[in-house]
Amino acid sequence: MEHPENDSCYTGLTVNSGVAQPPSVNPYLAGRRRRKPLPSAGELVEGILRGDVTMLARAVTLVESVSSDHQAIAQEVIEKCLPHSGESRRIGITGVPGAGKSTSIDVFGLHVLKQGGKLAVLAIDPSSERTKGSILGDKTRMEKLSVHPGAFIRPSPSAGSLGGVARKTRETIVLCEAAGYNNIFVETVGVGQSETAVHSMVDFFLLIQLAGTGDELQGIKRGIMEMADGIVINKADGDNIDRARLAQAQFRSALRLFPTPPSGWTPEVLTYSGYYELGIPEVWDMIDRYFAFVKENGYFDRRRDDQARYWMYETIDDRLRSRFYNDPCVMQMLKDKEQKVLDRRISSFIAARDVLDYYYSKGNDAL
Repeated sequence: MEHPENDSCYTGLTVNSGVAQPPSVNPYLAGRRRRKPLPSAGELVEGILRGDVTMLARAVTLVESVSSDHQAIAQEVIEKCLPHSGESRRIGITGVPGAGKSTSIDVFGLHVLKQGGKLAVLAIDPSSERTKGSILGDKTRMEKLSVHPGAFIRPSPSAGSLGGVARKTRETIVLCEAAGYNNIFVETVGVGQSETAVHSMVDFFLLIQLAGTGDELQGIKRGIMEMADGIVINKADGDNIDRARLAQAQFRSALRLFPTPPSGWTPEVLTYSGYYELGIPEVWDMIDRYFAFVKENGYFDRRRDDQARYWMYETIDDRLRSRFYNDPCVMQMLKDKEQKVLDRRISSFIAARDVLDYYYSKGNDAL
């Protein structure tokens, strides 16, 4: 482009032509390898059964995907892996945020791996209610375990739907067991209803508590206490040892007020320090005693059967709900009824009845 300022009448004024603009596409991207095509269900199953971590991770990604094509492949993989699953110890770990769940899993996991075998850690990470995003930073708090060749750590975002994540976590357990992981840790987000979902897919439910944080009775909640098969007081070190022992005595007293669990096992209360790795063997010995106890009295198999039955009905509920809300006619009718409810022209109950009656009258098949 010619600049008029370079005319001879403008003595002493010169405008340089400048630097040529670089291309809009990064030239270095051209040399990058393209992503490998999606493997078939057969290839994924073959890789999982031989313990290929990459194939396992890709299969879990398909399980978590919302794409119908991905879900079709994932369900085929799960079905073929199912006969090779079930031979693991599934342990749920819960506690309030800051109780030291991730740090404890790090040291518990290393203790388990020293005894031989493999460990999979499935961590449900809370998502923002506003952005639906998750940090997925559990691996940063499992520094030693995250680099161990015998460990597989998979954080999953809750994305505001704990039920959906729980179902996908249940399916991921099947894949991990087929890949040879004989110990499965499932870490909850530590907020209310997630404990119930995780409890329905594990064999042993470990509750991590803290001492010296204020009102000790705040930790004695009937719902979570009744689900716990073992309670451990973390950060029992230094000046906090006496407070931890006091909390231990309080929890033991509280457990005496509850009825005997269906397993017949009396939950134990122990103290330990995840940071200083104190009392870890004692906690794991308690878990070993629990598994020996429930396998001897037959409760282990009964609980597995109850869980399989529970997840069958949960899957039916999930499919029915999805089919209903994704029906185009129902979606439009819901908008109309919602506006009438907001305008106070009909009640919420009448609106719900009308929508359901319309859906039933269409004769939709549930599955």
